Amino acid sequence: MEFKIIVAGIGPGAREYVVPKALKAIENAKVLVGGSRALADFAREGQKTFAIKADIKAVMNFIGEELKQNDVVVMVSGDPGYYSLLSSLRKNFSLEQIKVIPGLSSMQVAFAKIALPWQEASLLSFHGRVPKDEDLVYVKGRIIGMLTDNKFNSGRIAEYLIERGWDKNARAYICSRLSYPDEKIACLSLEEAQTKEIASHCVMIVEG
Repeated sequence: MEFKIIVAGIGPGAREYVVPKALKAIENAKVLVGGSRALADFAREGQKTFAIKADIKAVMNFIGEELKQNDVVVMVSGDPGYYSLLSSLRKNFSLEQIKVIPGLSSMQVAFAKIALPWQEASLLSFHGRVPKDEDLVYVKGRIIGMLTDNKFNSGRIAEYLIERGWDKNARAYICSRLSYPDEKIACLSLEEAQTKEIASHCVMIVEG
C-alpha cells in the first residue's frame, strides 16, 4: 500500500470556513503538518506534528520519512492551488502520491465580503514577490486583487500603483483578518490608502 500526502486547504483561518472533507482529514490524521498557527488551532492529542517554517527542505524530508508508514496530512492556508506548499510538494513527490482537498482562498473570501464578482479580476501577489509592471497597467474599470506582505503592505502598494499611472481616486478595499472576530474591511480611495488603514498580510482589491 502506498501512503498519500493529503494537502488540505484550511481557508482564511476560522474553523467554520474549512470544508467538511478537509476537516475530517485533519481530525483523522496520524501525521499532521502545517504552520504553527494552524497546528495550534487544529492539531489534537496523539497526532505527530511538524511545523512548517523557513526550511522547506526539512519539511519535505519529514514528509518523506513519515510516508513510509502513514498518510501525511499537510494543512495550507486558503486553497492549495493558490501560492501554497503544493508547488514544493509536486517537485519532491510524484503526482500519484498527492491528493488535494480544496479550500476557500483569502482572495475568494475578500471578493465575497465586498459582494464583487471576480471573474474579470486580475489576481496578483506582492507576498514575497513583485508583479511585473506590465501586469499592473492601469485600464479604467480594471479590477485587481493582491496579496500583501510586510514590505509591500497596503500603503506601499497604493503608492506603487499611483506611481505606475493608476487613478488616485480608484476605489481600494483593504481586507484584513478575514474570517476572524476582528475582521476588518476598509473602503477608501487609492490616494487615501497610502496613509490610512495600512495593513500587511491582507488582501487588497482595487477597482480602477
